[in-house]
Amino acid sequence: MAGAIIENMSTKKLVIVGVILLLFQAFSFMVGGLIAPSPTTAVHYLATKCVDVVKTHHQGSKWFMPWGPDQCSKLRDFDEAMAKRIEANNIVFAVHIPLPNREMSPWFQFMLVILQFDIAFKMQNQIGDGALVTMDVGLAYRDDPLSEWIEMAHSIEHRKLSCNFTTTKAFENEGRYYDCDLLPFMEVGSVAHKYYLLNIRLPVNERKKVNIGIGEIKDIRLVSIHQNGGFTKVWFAMKTFLTPSILIIMIWYWKRITQMTRPPVLLEKIIFALGISMTFINIPVEWFSVGFDWTWMLLFGDIRQGIFYAMLLSFWIIFCGEHLMDQTERNRFSVYWKQVGPIVFGSFCLFIFDMSERGVQLKNPFYSIWASDVGTELAMAFIIVAGICACLYFLFLCFMVYQVFRNVSGKRSSLPAMTKARRLHYEGLIFRFKFLMLVTLACAAMTVIFFIISQVNEGHWHWGGYTVQVNSAFFTGIYGMWNLYVFALMFLYAPSHKRYGDEQSSSDQGGNSGEDIQLTTTITHVDGPTEIYKMTGKEAQE
Repeated sequence: MAGAIIENMSTKKLVIVGVILLLFQAFSFMVGGLIAPSPTTAVHYLATKCVDVVKTHHQGSKWFMPWGPDQCSKLRDFDEAMAKRIEANNIVFAVHIPLPNREMSPWFQFMLVILQFDIAFKMQNQIGDGALVTMDVGLAYRDDPLSEWIEMAHSIEHRKLSCNFTTTKAFENEGRYYDCDLLPFMEVGSVAHKYYLLNIRLPVNERKKVNIGIGEIKDIRLVSIHQNGGFTKVWFAMKTFLTPSILIIMIWYWKRITQMTRPPVLLEKIIFALGISMTFINIPVEWFSVGFDWTWMLLFGDIRQGIFYAMLLSFWIIFCGEHLMDQTERNRFSVYWKQVGPIVFGSFCLFIFDMSERGVQLKNPFYSIWASDVGTELAMAFIIVAGICACLYFLFLCFMVYQVFRNVSGKRSSLPAMTKARRLHYEGLIFRFKFLMLVTLACAAMTVIFFIISQVNEGHWHWGGYTVQVNSAFFTGIYGMWNLYVFALMFLYAPSHKRYGDEQSSSDQGGNSGEDIQLTTTITHVDGPTEIYKMTGKEAQE
């Protein structure tokens, strides 16, 4: 019976394959480091204070432009508003995205907007405890500088202020600014239009205590974050190239499996399932987002990523378990339910968490789970727990690999009793097997690091503090690593058409040749991956 390619391919050919894969891995890092720009760009805006009075309504537009031919009537500051007896309810903060003489592009993929208030300290108008800002916000778009604005979203939003005054609260310090945290403001899942306009009102109602005790707001600053178009093109190109590569090797792998006389074993099935999940995340459906206004693409991308994470983490558990070489009857998925169950549950929690924010944002882009105390604590706790669980998973995987190595070392005691040719063959198999396990562990470590950094990087704008900079090389390198790892697994674990006995010299083809062929039972044998070592031990005893 023929073994797997990892067993029967010559060392020289395996080294060549390994070098080629390593070169592709280096190339995937270089693509991000040398070709692609940084993944995202942040643009800062200062809101323009416009006056909304009855005399401006004859213009026939309810949207206020900060500049251009149809710009609004502006105020320099609130002192001017008080001098002109303009009420707070008649002031509109207007922000045009992008800056003058520029255009937004569908290649930007998404737009995340963060808000910060400039609040001056006044003894008679201090920020109260638990101060809540109420905003009447509207978002509009257009694709022609001369066309009318079309409303995209409108909402009444509440944001809790978190500000510190670093000096003594005294009259001599009036006019100094509070140090206020950034606040989540808006997220749009596609950038299908050229121009966007934000109008923000801060309505005041003393009877209902609306916007009372929020200090003296001087300005509103916004930070717009979007994906770089150059990075998007490189990312799409990688997906377009890798999709057929994984698809072809997956079809080839399964064709070889089905040509065998026995049914597929668990390890073969889980490798094929991993190939399917990799293909699912590879398919470059994002190309359609360039031509269509699909605001759900961010959510869809998160779902695909979550499915792949769940499949990859489950695969590593089963992959190590199928090579433990203990006396447990394996080759059944039910054996691993205690390990795989928590992974599936965690992935489901990730999905619920994502739906609770980005799912709602499909209808209201101004919604944020970080806007409330409960939501912020829940989101922070979720990120921390997810990071801890990822680390615990990696430690458990290290323990399983340690058990595998320990059991393999126990089998090595059987090798001295064999003939020299057979002993060298099995020593080579054990080395290949250990090397693949170490590669698996390295891949798992990089994946866990990438997951934790991604979670922190996505949340740092919401809760302030430290920023983790993730450059393009890390994104393209990890993505390339996943594809190369899946490609290598399907290639190395595919049934080989060559037999180990066929490679023996004519002097070794006597009474031992049939025995050698029997001993090269593949790790994907119907009796499970431990058969090669069980038969090795049996031969040594004989």
